[in-house]
Amino acid sequence: MGNKSFFYVLFILCWLPCLGQEHTISELLFSGLKKTRQGFVEKLVEAAPGMPLDSLVLNQDITRLTRLPSVANASYQVRPAENGQYSVTYTIVENFTLIPFANLFSSANDDFAFRVGLQEFNFLGNNITLGGFYQLDVFNSYGFQIRAPYLFSNKLGLAFNYNNFSTQEPVFFTDDTADYRYGNKGFELLGLYEINFNNRLELGFSLFTEDYSYLSGATRPNVPLNLNVDKHLFKLIYDYDSIAYHYYYLEGFRSLLNFQYVGTTNVVLPEFLIGFNDFMYYKRVGQRGNWANRLRLGLASNVNSPFAPFTVDNNLNIRGVGNTIDRGTGAIVLNTEYRHTLVDKDWFVLQGNVFVDGGSWRNPGGDFSDFLDSRNLRIYPGVGLRFMHKRIFNAIFRIDYGYGITEDGADGIVFGIGQYF
Repeated sequence: MGNKSFFYVLFILCWLPCLGQEHTISELLFSGLKKTRQGFVEKLVEAAPGMPLDSLVLNQDITRLTRLPSVANASYQVRPAENGQYSVTYTIVENFTLIPFANLFSSANDDFAFRVGLQEFNFLGNNITLGGFYQLDVFNSYGFQIRAPYLFSNKLGLAFNYNNFSTQEPVFFTDDTADYRYGNKGFELLGLYEINFNNRLELGFSLFTEDYSYLSGATRPNVPLNLNVDKHLFKLIYDYDSIAYHYYYLEGFRSLLNFQYVGTTNVVLPEFLIGFNDFMYYKRVGQRGNWANRLRLGLASNVNSPFAPFTVDNNLNIRGVGNTIDRGTGAIVLNTEYRHTLVDKDWFVLQGNVFVDGGSWRNPGGDFSDFLDSRNLRIYPGVGLRFMHKRIFNAIFRIDYGYGITEDGADGIVFGIGQYF
């Protein structure tokens, strides 16, 4: 072997280990954890010691962490170690997660109603939600739930809830209305699966009993005064979520599909299919603004029944319209609002918002032209305030006032916990 060949081989032997090196994570540290278990966070994030250092993975982990109820905000730091390796630290700002909540709702022509409850969003430090509620809406209601999305792994979990509702509900005929006492008692079990970072599935069933008892108003020969029906329900939820969170500011897109089949033992309340999709879009505006939008498109089996599944209601879709003022077998609803931060202190935030809620419904047994009927159209502009605590999960007390500008428009105030959407 000549001198030139010898030095060439020596060069390759010396540099071959260097050519094979890549930036890797030597250790993954967590800072700021108090109540949340470190083992839970390690199971959830994708980065781990020995993996290549990839900013895309780190940023995705931060977004995943900020979606957790127990996390107010998260960031990461990368520090050089030895031999081309790096130490990564995830810094987490935790929320206070034992939260009372209240929803208060009324309008100019309706009785006052409310729901109060208590929820723990980080039970056992594993981001399990455990809670219960009491509601007074003419009659008493209560329920409880447990939701553990990462019970079995970082992708698979379960949810269970039990509800015993009792409310006064209007039943709408062609030209008149009756009031019934409505009861719904039963349980629901769901399997939760995370396909990947942006896509989730929920699949499960519910067994429940509905009963209607006539109180007052119009009657019809073919509409019973009392009903008690056992039902079963199968549910599929598909959630695409690409929203980025920075405290109370949101940016991005989310699509939430809910599809259900409801079976029954009584032909008066026949079986039906129902599906609706919420499309949500959020955009940061400057340093203190947030533009928020929600479009709901929904259809159900077009059964000509006074007990149609889609409702027009203060707390669901149109702020200021009243408590369950109409029903339908289809819905198109658009909510859009601009939120602006007026005060931003260390822990306290005050936001103001202006909004427009609008929607239209298909009458039971009607057709798609009902969506264009002015009698089914509601448009409610309004204003509101948000009082927020930065370190308490979902600690947003909201108050909104909506005023109807379409035919037979009403007005009303809606209180609640959390953003409207």
